[in-house]
Amino acid sequence: MLIGNLSRRTGVSTRALRHYEDQGLLRPERDTSGYRRYDEHDITRVAQIRTMLAAGMNTAAICRFLDCARSEEDGVRLEMCPDLRAQLDALQERLESESRRIRVTQERLGALTGC
Repeated sequence: MLIGNLSRRTGVSTRALRHYEDQGLLRPERDTSGYRRYDEHDITRVAQIRTMLAAGMNTAAICRFLDCARSEEDGVRLEMCPDLRAQLDALQERLESESRRIRVTQERLGALTGC
């Protein structure tokens, strides 16, 4: 299928799909005219990429660990290895730290406004 078809089937813009290719996340074949050609597997791969992005992973980490992603009936899961576990633990700690910082800021704002 061509990039426009993959875009329609996944709900991801053609620009984002090209970005994923630039980052090494997608590797479409090229036909003799130079058009990108995708197959059904790429639909699953895009879903995995989107799920990992939504969980806070950056494209460099996704590129490194995309082969650990497994699509199942109820969604995407990751097969853990020590490096991936460390990466996700670090991400979780950053998110918790940011959450604490936001709560403190909200409390300070509330004190200023009397709320």
